[in-house]
Amino acid sequence: MMTRLLLAPLLVLTLAFPAAAEKLSLDAISAYLNGLKTAQASFTQLNDDGSISTGTIYIKRPGRVRFEYDPPEQALVLAGGGQVAIFDAKSNAPPEQYPLKRTPLNLILEANVDLARRNMVVGHSSDGKTTTVTAQDPENPEYGTIQLVFTGNPVELRQWVITDGTGTQTTVVLGALTRGGDFPPSLFNVTVESQKRGL
Repeated sequence: MMTRLLLAPLLVLTLAFPAAAEKLSLDAISAYLNGLKTAQASFTQLNDDGSISTGTIYIKRPGRVRFEYDPPEQALVLAGGGQVAIFDAKSNAPPEQYPLKRTPLNLILEANVDLARRNMVVGHSSDGKTTTVTAQDPENPEYGTIQLVFTGNPVELRQWVITDGTGTQTTVVLGALTRGGDFPPSLFNVTVESQKRGL
């Protein structure tokens, strides 16, 4: 189940969105993501099997993110140093690891997000309240897609749905993002985390 977090997406949960908002441009969304250096938020994750998890996410762009899951799960997923590591709290085995570039989440964690380039965006729509952008790596569409949902005034990322190459989906719905702060590098270091766990 944990493997699906970064390689798959979550179902859409009901959120309180503003009454109306114009469709956000790809340039505006790219500028927002590039300006999102560090952030922290609570999250709710809906897995492909229908199960629900909660926790806290820490983002430090470029290339770093940490998902800490609440009890009883207490799992951990982190990205740093170009790798994604999935730690299972119930196992003494080393974490599963994958190259970050092989996951759709890399598209919003890369150093310079430019959604208008390289035919990256395969969907861009608005329902009058939110703007949804679906993106994939045009050179490696087999890695899957990431569907991002934003509100406007001001622009804010509210959720994403990751679909992997097999069609498995995982949805992450974010609470209010607290931007800023200085997270220590160790928070995103796979080796340090493994040593803390005695792995």
